[in-house]
Amino acid sequence: MDVFIVALSLATALSSAPLGSPPPSHAVEPGPTARPEAASAAARIPDAEHVPALTPPRGRVAPADAFVPGRTPFSVTVDGRPVSFAIHSVLVLPGTSVLVESPGATLEFGSGRVSARGEGRWAWEAPTTSGIVPLRIVRDGSVVELVAFVLHPRPRGRLATLGSYRIGEYRETPLRGRPEYLPPEGFIEVHAVDEDIRVSPHVTLGEILCKQPGDPRFATFTPDLLEKLEWVLEEMNASGYSVGALTVMSGFRTPWYNRSIGNTTDYSRHLWGDAADVFVDRDGNGGMDDLNGDGRVNVADARVLVDVVERARDRAGSGFKAGGLSAYRPNAVRGPFVHVDARGEPARW
Repeated sequence: MDVFIVALSLATALSSAPLGSPPPSHAVEPGPTARPEAASAAARIPDAEHVPALTPPRGRVAPADAFVPGRTPFSVTVDGRPVSFAIHSVLVLPGTSVLVESPGATLEFGSGRVSARGEGRWAWEAPTTSGIVPLRIVRDGSVVELVAFVLHPRPRGRLATLGSYRIGEYRETPLRGRPEYLPPEGFIEVHAVDEDIRVSPHVTLGEILCKQPGDPRFATFTPDLLEKLEWVLEEMNASGYSVGALTVMSGFRTPWYNRSIGNTTDYSRHLWGDAADVFVDRDGNGGMDDLNGDGRVNVADARVLVDVVERARDRAGSGFKAGGLSAYRPNAVRGPFVHVDARGEPARW
């Protein structure tokens, strides 16, 4: 079985919690601070500004909330990839660069360095320590939020840990040579205070964390999966099912945790944070809603959601990465749900 904002008013609609003051740094090493060279670099770039007090978007959207679309209102690309939604996550190793392009816009960044690459083009260099860095692209009063997660490099070995948090071992040889199955480059350090950070318009960091306890915890995910979940939610509402957010039952799993719950596969997309087990729960009872209106909750309702996922592919076009899809029956401890992943090739079971 196997995250923006159209305008400042939409930021209020999407978030139930104020942004407030910036959260403390949670890097194992001292967190990044405003560096003189970063400020002076910004001074030389009229369309980029270093804003140390910049904070990431926060606040969970409840399934019972009214749906607020989260599409980006203007063109943005990150490393050549078009950004479809107005909160977009980027995972980077310390000290590496990301190319951001948005003609006619300005860029604000919380830390790191920026160099100009032409009008509306910037290379943002991540700090040399891990942490969570907000970036904001502004044009004509509208905003796109980029949340950059600066990773801890992946530890190696069968007993791999980060601090006291067990990660476990990834296969160094990818499945059938596919790049999607190369081991993750690193992991996000997540403290409890970070869990309400939005990784897309309708998904928070806490919703996709491994159930393995710890503080901090460590995680990874793929932007492809988050984008796919956003398209599914949009299609769900277009199909007449009014829902503010999908409920994620299971997202990322460390290899160690996956083994501990009895799963023997080394290539589950959950290990990459590239799979989510989801259902619709507007009534808040912790299980799937009666989507087909027959008075019962069973696998037929999961199949309704499967059909919505299939239609979302047509809505998204090339922004919808192929992947696995399956409806699961209820059992004694949980209700029906749907597995969605973005492995890069279709799979049904």
